[in-house]
Amino acid sequence: MATLDRFFAPDSTFQKRFFFLAKRFVAGKAVDEAIAAVRELNGAGMSASLDFLGEDVLERAAAAKTRETYMEIFDAIQRSSVDCNVSVKLTALGLLIDEDFAFENLAAILERAKSNPDPFVRIDMEGSAVTESTLRVFKRAFNAYGNVGSVLQAYLKRTPGDIERMIELGARVRLCKGAYNEPAFIAYKEMPKIREQYMHCARELLTRGNYPGIATHDRRLIAAVKEFVRSKNIPRDRFEFQMIYGVRPQLQRDLVSEGCRLRVYVPFGTHWAAYFYRRVAERKENLLFALSSIFAR
Repeated sequence: MATLDRFFAPDSTFQKRFFFLAKRFVAGKAVDEAIAAVRELNGAGMSASLDFLGEDVLERAAAAKTRETYMEIFDAIQRSSVDCNVSVKLTALGLLIDEDFAFENLAAILERAKSNPDPFVRIDMEGSAVTESTLRVFKRAFNAYGNVGSVLQAYLKRTPGDIERMIELGARVRLCKGAYNEPAFIAYKEMPKIREQYMHCARELLTRGNYPGIATHDRRLIAAVKEFVRSKNIPRDRFEFQMIYGVRPQLQRDLVSEGCRLRVYVPFGTHWAAYFYRRVAERKENLLFALSSIFAR
């Protein structure tokens, strides 16, 4: 773990010199590169959500820098007229420093987002150590601003209860499986059980929720969701599929060609190592994609 911590450090040699490993999943280091990736996705019929990479910030100046980068992102979106909103991680905005401080940074982003063509802001979910505090900040922001939604992870045993609370609020939810290595007493570890809980939550969101984001690359889950919405006559404009930049791009194109709405999560920035590690840990196929980038022209 200590070795991984050194790799993930913002100033590590690994992070500075080995970005080419992550280029399959990270749309560049700068805002303009990310906007170019979004423009290409828009051209293929997909919307996007931009995320400035970084997490577990422990210095106020670094959290303030993240906040200001989001202001630059909004400026770039408006200049380019791309179809795009943003996603944020609260630990990048100072959640581990002070909850009120993180809320203040988030509030500034939400206020600025109101002038964006798509004013919606998604709060990403992180590891279980900050699940409760993330949801507290989310609820506070939702009550104050409204243009914000959460992410819930299907493998956590608490998630069905959280789904119910989000439906009661009328809040938009992005439902994903979950990518952090959590202990068995709080998270399901077996894929059949994770899929079962994912579909339970998806059915509730699709029938009673507010424009849910069905975030998965799992073909079985995608097929099950498509069958469910067909059986219940749920219009395709009531929800969207969501996928990650660089992961199963052909499947992304296939969904669009079928008339499904699809939003692609587009991360960018220099602090890419922790994000990249989770992507390659999720699926062997992702590791092969990353290794192939070494030989790509």
